[in-house]
Amino acid sequence: MKIDWAALGSVFGVSLAVTVGLVALFTLGVMGLSRRERAVAQGNSATLAVTGAYVAFAGCAAAVAYGINLIMAKG
Repeated sequence: MKIDWAALGSVFGVSLAVTVGLVALFTLGVMGLSRRERAVAQGNSATLAVTGAYVAFAGCAAAVAYGINLIMAKG
């Protein structure tokens, strides 16, 4: 058996980049919800923060759905 180290490294790099990206996107969503809570406590509107949080969470859900689709299509 011969291991293709370049392909293995490529898979590792892509999976690491996607993982970091998803964590960053989820963090942005949580930060948006946190800003909403702070704005509500101060009596301000937080429409932009809530919209950004929903967009970030939708992006996370889309990435997870795409990953599941890739797994199911190959099986």
